[in-house]
Amino acid sequence: MIYEMRTYRLRVGAVAAYLKLVLEEGITVQTSHLGQLVGYFFTEIGPLNEIVHIWAYADLNDRAARRAKLAADPRWQKFLPRLQALIETMESKILVPSAFSPLQ
Repeated sequence: MIYEMRTYRLRVGAVAAYLKLVLEEGITVQTSHLGQLVGYFFTEIGPLNEIVHIWAYADLNDRAARRAKLAADPRWQKFLPRLQALIETMESKILVPSAFSPLQ
């Protein structure tokens, strides 16, 4: 099992609009392709205007296949530009759980 942690720095004040878009349109499309959502967060302390979401995959091949299916979905293609308009920077990290991690 691997985990992908995606962090988006949004335009100042865009967190509410971003979360509304994801809730109303994006998350259904995402979960239909990406599978296991571990968590979806926004920051309150530290760097502000950040969204962090974590997805679980069997391995990097599973991740690549699932993300390709998401990218090919016409619903996602229509939705994505509206979401991207709120994003300033993006970062993706692949996390590998340690032997003693509760999430494996």
